[in-house]
Amino acid sequence: MKKLLSLPPNLVGCFHDITGLDKDNWFCTNDPAEHKLGSGGGTTWLLQSAYANRHTKGESFNEWLASNKRLILHAGGQSRRLPSYAPSGKILTPLPVFRWERGQKINQDLLSLQIPLYERIMNIAPKGLNTMIVSGDVYIRATEQLQPIPKDADIVCYGLWLGPEIAKDHGVFVSSTQTPTQLKCMLQKPSTDTLASLLANHFYLTDIGVWILSDRAVRTLMRRSVTDGDIEKGQIDYYDLYGTFGCALGTDPGVKDEEISKLKVAILPLPGGEFYHFGTSHELLSSMVDIQNIVNDQRDIMHHDRKPHPSIFVQNTKLNIKWNTENRNIWVENSYIGKNWTFSQNNIVTGVPENEWIINLKPNQCVDIVPIGEKEWAVRPYGFYDKFAGDQQFEPIFPVVDNIDDMGRVLQWMIDNNTDNGGRAIYDKAYRLSADQISAQANLKRLVEQRSSLRAENLQMLADNWQHSVFYQLDLEHAASEYAHFNIPMPKTLPESAPLLTQAHDAMFRSEVARCSNTIATHEERAFELLRQGITESVNIHRQTPHMAVYKDQIVWGRSPVRIDLAGGWTDTPPFCLMEGGNVLNIAIELNGQPPLQTYIKPCAEPHIVMRSIDLGASETITTFEELALYNKVGSPFSIPKAALALAGFLPQFCNEQFDTLTDQLRAFGCGIEVTLLSAIPAGSGLGTSSLLASTVLGALNDFCGLGWDKTEIGLRTLVLEQLLTTGGGWQDQFGGLLPGVKLLQTNKGFAQSPEVRYLPSELFTSADYRACHLLYYTGITRTAKTILSEIVRRMFLNQNNEVQQLREMKTHALDMFDAIQHMDFDRMGRLVRKTWTQNQLIDSGTNPASVLAITSLIDDLCLGYKLPGAGGGGYLYMIAKDIDAATRIRHILSCHRPNDKARFVEMNLCTKGLQISRS
Repeated sequence: MKKLLSLPPNLVGCFHDITGLDKDNWFCTNDPAEHKLGSGGGTTWLLQSAYANRHTKGESFNEWLASNKRLILHAGGQSRRLPSYAPSGKILTPLPVFRWERGQKINQDLLSLQIPLYERIMNIAPKGLNTMIVSGDVYIRATEQLQPIPKDADIVCYGLWLGPEIAKDHGVFVSSTQTPTQLKCMLQKPSTDTLASLLANHFYLTDIGVWILSDRAVRTLMRRSVTDGDIEKGQIDYYDLYGTFGCALGTDPGVKDEEISKLKVAILPLPGGEFYHFGTSHELLSSMVDIQNIVNDQRDIMHHDRKPHPSIFVQNTKLNIKWNTENRNIWVENSYIGKNWTFSQNNIVTGVPENEWIINLKPNQCVDIVPIGEKEWAVRPYGFYDKFAGDQQFEPIFPVVDNIDDMGRVLQWMIDNNTDNGGRAIYDKAYRLSADQISAQANLKRLVEQRSSLRAENLQMLADNWQHSVFYQLDLEHAASEYAHFNIPMPKTLPESAPLLTQAHDAMFRSEVARCSNTIATHEERAFELLRQGITESVNIHRQTPHMAVYKDQIVWGRSPVRIDLAGGWTDTPPFCLMEGGNVLNIAIELNGQPPLQTYIKPCAEPHIVMRSIDLGASETITTFEELALYNKVGSPFSIPKAALALAGFLPQFCNEQFDTLTDQLRAFGCGIEVTLLSAIPAGSGLGTSSLLASTVLGALNDFCGLGWDKTEIGLRTLVLEQLLTTGGGWQDQFGGLLPGVKLLQTNKGFAQSPEVRYLPSELFTSADYRACHLLYYTGITRTAKTILSEIVRRMFLNQNNEVQQLREMKTHALDMFDAIQHMDFDRMGRLVRKTWTQNQLIDSGTNPASVLAITSLIDDLCLGYKLPGAGGGGYLYMIAKDIDAATRIRHILSCHRPNDKARFVEMNLCTKGLQISRS
């Protein structure tokens, strides 16, 4: 999605340099000088300018408009009521990391926090709704899943249910109680009496400034903004999007405009919506306090600072004072605060360079130091509630100085006229700038250079103070790049008393710093070792006492289906699920009418363990603990049964009783053991084969050795087994086959990952109308999951922002899939499977290689959705055909266009029993 930004003129020229954002996806300009355009005219100006700067010169304006989705963000105001960030624009206001959030960047600003929600909305916007218009001085959250956007709307406006005391200061969307999503009219700043009278037979939503326009609506808006009807190049007049265009929308608008009123408008409440304004100095602090206090449950707050009051915020600052209980509403950013500074209340300090001044800030006094040119600074003290209204914005009252000493002296005099150590003379001698001129002449590169240098110092302090700071909840991938770029000394080694996951974060962070510095990364394996330690600790605590629980001539037979993950895969993977819990919706299936994974265990007379694999044609005899302990040997065909036997108590560290040799233990047990495996499914299938083979072996051993495990315990021990094998992995594979049918599996955060199961009706998979629409095709393409898994887990350890957000989306998506199946909505279920496939590719681009794409492109239009189960990249392709006729055509097409000699259809059916264990 292209972003088109209207910015202050001085910011436009250096925006890409100071933000690092690329010019291809981020276009910016400013409104013409001395020509106010309004929000409607400004939108037209941005679109005209972006079209003139397009790369594809041959396309018409209408073609360009329809070719991509775009975000128009208006942030070009003068920021009169927020002087501290007027020079760089409110949109780049640095905001502290939220105390309850994971994966935020230490350099986050209002812009970076805004964009994800807007992208979420536009990702679900129907075709033709291509242009979103938003404001630059708000942070909006949607804490619930977004609702579908009407396909037939020309304009979609989001709003919040707010009381009249707030709504009276904003625009409101009015609708009839009979048609609550259809706009009747829009009112601007209605009185509380008007709002009260509406409630008799109307609803009203408060406008939050998030509008989506169809191409038709955009053209209509642009025609109203130009003087000659030429929307591509015409002269633009002042035109207000909200007060004029908005008030002409609806079925009964207050402003009459026939063409505009023909546009169909849908109004949608933002689900779980929250709105935080950053338009004034007061709002800067009050909104930040509100955001930090969104979560008050101490279990969900990731660090507990030691501030005497929650309204004190310090960022990118070298601070040499301690706060007291009288301090509140304090904001210090990009500044050096020496030991001789004192604060009170309602103080904002920004941009102060290194100094040794004596500064006493009284209540409501604020300070902003702005670099001018290459060697000068503008000194701007102001009041907390100053609005710089009218001519005040243009009065040249702020002195410009060229050295730190003069800066301190003039500042001391300006904030306290009774203290004059030469400050008055400096003020009289200096040339002075207005607030408007400061914004126009500020050297933003110098401003950002100071901020970056201070942020680097802060990172080191945050790491040293890790117990009371946000450090290990940051996006550590970004933090590592900062460490490498600024050559920041590595943090001190964490004590062994530190939480296990914190130690693992630290180890992966150190590895990432080495990676960014192009040196050898030695700590990555340590992170995985700590993860294994945490997961396997419970097994070491609960050791086993295996005993022969069958007759000497009995065979224990275990068989298991495989699974297909429909939504939420990857959210079950440690460490993400340990930090946030997971949601996975999957189905258990049989192949060609049989459970494809089988294990046979029988007694043997000799005191040894014999292992055989029918499908691999391999065998091995084990006579010592040392041989059994080689379960993580690369390439061994019997790694899984060896690890399973270890967990069943046949290695000393997992057994309640101690034996000198394996022979002694087997004699005491009562027999030797023969284990035979059958995996009637190719390796790298994506159907959870290795995990489910492990759980099948564990289930059979559980019965053979009288261990008393239920299916939940078998699933958890499978998770441990995979850690012992160093293959890693989550819990959804084993629980997907251990448990039957269609189900949603959910866990909470913590090392105790015991899924809660919510079963769903099976009719969408078993009834005559739908059964034939579920197709399973073996592609003959293989890809092992271990290397994929390690890279994704690495990013989990690093709290990598994009991955954390994507995994959260996937958790919510699993709930959507649950809802679709519960409501027996076959079409929606199929479309959601298609979305799952898109999400999997966002997590791992290698999920959909060219060889797989060549297959799916043949049948894409015949499917509601499809995906490669599991990690993807190869194995099986699961398809949901649009109908039975489409399923027949898919079978014909892929049978006639086999990508290799192994490719084939495999019959699948829903398994209603899960893991089965029986005896002869």
